[in-house]
Amino acid sequence: MDFDLGRGCYICMKKSWRLHRQQTSLSGETREQPQSGSGCSFHPSEEVKLLCKQCNVPICTECCEEGHDGHPTTGLRKASLERRSAVQALINEGRDILESYCSFIRGLREKEKTLNEQKQQRDNSIIQAYNQMVQTMVKKLTEGKDQLLSESQQSHRDNLERIQTERDRVLPDVNELSAACDRAEQELHQGWVKILSQQTGLTEVVGKYRGKAAPTPVQTQPAVFQPTDTPVPVLGHVIVQSLPPAPIPAAPASSNDGDTGHNHGNQRQVKPQSQSLTFGGVGSGTGQFGCPYGVTVSDEGEIFVADSGNQRIQVFTLQGTYVRQFPTVFSAEEKMTTYDIAMDREGNLWVVGDKDNAYFAVQYNKHGRVLGKFPLQEKGWYRGVAVDTRRNHIIITQITGNMYIKHGTVQVFRPDGKLVRTVGQQQGMEYPWYITVDSEGNILVSDCDSQHVYVYNEDGQFLFQFGGEGSGEGQLQYTYGICIDRAGNIIVADKGNSRVEMFDKTGKFLKHITTDMEEPRAVAWAIQGQLVVTDGENHTVSIFHNY
Repeated sequence: MDFDLGRGCYICMKKSWRLHRQQTSLSGETREQPQSGSGCSFHPSEEVKLLCKQCNVPICTECCEEGHDGHPTTGLRKASLERRSAVQALINEGRDILESYCSFIRGLREKEKTLNEQKQQRDNSIIQAYNQMVQTMVKKLTEGKDQLLSESQQSHRDNLERIQTERDRVLPDVNELSAACDRAEQELHQGWVKILSQQTGLTEVVGKYRGKAAPTPVQTQPAVFQPTDTPVPVLGHVIVQSLPPAPIPAAPASSNDGDTGHNHGNQRQVKPQSQSLTFGGVGSGTGQFGCPYGVTVSDEGEIFVADSGNQRIQVFTLQGTYVRQFPTVFSAEEKMTTYDIAMDREGNLWVVGDKDNAYFAVQYNKHGRVLGKFPLQEKGWYRGVAVDTRRNHIIITQITGNMYIKHGTVQVFRPDGKLVRTVGQQQGMEYPWYITVDSEGNILVSDCDSQHVYVYNEDGQFLFQFGGEGSGEGQLQYTYGICIDRAGNIIVADKGNSRVEMFDKTGKFLKHITTDMEEPRAVAWAIQGQLVVTDGENHTVSIFHNY
């Protein structure tokens, strides 16, 4: 505790200053403790035996009469003992407070150690995932290389066989003509009789080939290698987990309550919740949408969104990063409004839409180049598209009738537009829009008017239906997008109930995937495990990682 030099009169302060610098401070500021019997600086013949309580300085009896007249005093030893007890109590309190902060510092060191260990483990996991992916990619690339080399060798072998076949066909003719000419040249020098006899034989041989067409050049088919533009695969994500702030400890933690270096704050073992990422919004700018009606995902993890109102396809990664876009043209620079999109087994896109009430199915490559198209006869209604990759069939929904009485069917086409069959005439579908095909070739159609999902086999035979109007589990209200996941589960966008539902392959209700979307419309499953859903009301796209 410091001397309070602000108290008392100015004269007392001035007289006491020198003594304050030389004598012992009762608070422990100076190097020696005050001792009774030491000489007074102002009165050398007097001993310092008292403490002026008002001025808080040690004094002698002469000082009492001069500068400290009337001030309360006490014995120096008694004051020292009293002050020592108070100071010791403050020291103890300070030590306790200091220990709590030291404990906090120790906790920070432990947390720092834990973070370093976690970072090392996390980095090791990233490196391990990278190495595994590199090994997998190298294996796949090696297999692809071997396959391509095998195909190249086969193409080369086929061309050589064509050449050899033509050589074998022509060689007898060459030999016959050559022999006839050689004999004629030999006999030319052997006399007139020989010349006359050889002329007759040579005339026959040359006449034989005079009217015969000369061999045409061999038409070979050399193979061409075209490298793919597959994007770099994504290893994963580093996700920062939100944890509540830890309070400053008031005392050292016990061995049972302290941070062991293996726990993460207040985390508990809980069931993982569905994690989703949403991007987009209404507009015509990059990454914005005007009615995202259709969606599909490539094996490489690129999301293709049919941005209907903006007459374009936008492409994103499974992390929601914009990649590119291209207009949905079908002839020259004419654009069409798109209703749905699907991907075939070569990785090309099939899009259905219309221009001035003329409906088309158009095939694009992944960068928007038109590869083919064919017209759709019926007009006036939205259409969905799917691809049966096993048979390379393009499957498109169709609606006939008027606003009050509608009749829905499914048409199966070849890529050149030739109709293979029509499916679903007998089941009473009213407004089938979205459609998908499972791994066995079964066709699944969602009907947004009858509130059912209809299932047909690959030959178009009706198997079963499920759903029904309502908001209960297993019921539907305006069914829109439909897709199949790896396990064969059926995922349906239940637009009227603002939710996305999951059913097993028999149509049995399993669970709600999400119940907080305004207008879930198109759905697509990625082989990487994500579910992609478009929202027609908010004009957004959501990616669900754990559904």
